[in-house]
Parts: sequence; structure tokens; C-alpha cells
Amino acid sequence: MATWGFGFIVFLIGLALLFDFTNGLHDAANSVATIVSTRVLSPKRAVIWAAFFNFVAFLIFGTAVAKTIATGLIDIAVVDPLVIFGGLVGAISWNILTWYWGLPSSSSHSLMGGYLGAAVAKAGPGVVIVSGWILPLAFIVLAPMLGLVLGNLMMIATTWFVYKKPLAFVNLWSKRLQFVSAALYSLGHGGNDAQKTWASSPAFSIRPAT
Repeated sequence: MATWGFGFIVFLIGLALLFDFTNGLHDAANSVATIVSTRVLSPKRAVIWAAFFNFVAFLIFGTAVAKTIATGLIDIAVVDPLVIFGGLVGAISWNILTWYWGLPSSSSHSLMGGYLGAAVAKAGPGVVIVSGWILPLAFIVLAPMLGLVLGNLMMIATTWFVYKKPLAFVNLWSKRLQFVSAALYSLGHGGNDAQKTWASSPAFSIRPAT
């Protein structure tokens, strides 16, 4: 790390934070959209609520996702500050473009693709750990399907729960449970997407030269 200079390493950390910011362009609203649109919380309080649970998620879920991104997808031996730089710039550019065009996009997969592309550009396709990509690629398809099924089941269960209940009862519990749903969504986001920024930081990804 010393070969690259302290200033460049600090620059990369700042770039990782910029990626996190562009990730928020896509994902932050997902955590708070319902609780804000129903006026249960103001936008500022909702963001604080979501930010807290995003931050503490690593205490509950650990750092397995960060380790997978950092060491399970490409040969860690080829990772240097330039690979990290290329991966971050590619992911940030894609996040900004899809935000500008209003396209739904996965910041996670943009980072993985940028990381992979930079590593392959440096050392060729031999650096790819094929087995490490099986589950991430499979869940590009499986995750929306699981969300569809579980969301449908949750909707049915909720409908039966409020069936013939007084409107005041429904409104009260709807407000209370929105705190829970926003917190759980933020915990899930912090346990997944937030860790990917750690994995792209120099301190996590670069091993000292021996």
C-alpha cells in the first residue's frame, strides 16, 4: 500500500464513499418510501430511522457479504489500487446513468461487474473464481421471484388480519408496523449493500506485499 502513496489510498476511500452515495440515489428511497408517503414520519426522521438500522446491520449479520465480494469473486492477488479504482468508477458511472434515466438498477451488481471488468482488464479471464459467481448470478433471477411469492403471501395474510376490523384499528397498526417494516428493510440493506462498499475499500481488499 505504501507504494501507491497515502494520498491515493485516501482518494480511493473517498471514491468508495461516493459509490455509497450513488447507491443511495437508488436504494435510500426504498427504505422510507412507504413510511414517508403515509406521513407516519417526516422525510428527515425517516432517513435517520433507516440510517440507524443500516449502520447497525453488521452487528447482526456479520461481514460475510463483504468477504465474498473482496475475496470470493476474483483472485485477490491481482487486486491493487488501480483495480479498485477501475471497479469503483465503472460502478459509479452506471449508478449515475441509471439514476438519470430513471432505470431500476442493482448497485450491487454494478460494483461486482466493475470489479470483475477491472480485474480481467489487468490480468485476463483466468482471475475469475467461477464457483464464486454461481449464487450471485442465480439470485439475479431468484430474488425477484422470491420477493413476488413472499410479498403475495404477506399481502394475503395482512388482508385476513384486518378483515372486518375497525378502521381506527387498521390505521393504528398500519402505522406501528411501518416502523417495523422500514427497520427490517434497512437492516437487510445494511447487511448486504452497505458491506459491498467495505469490500471495495483499500483497507479491506488490498493485502500488504510480502
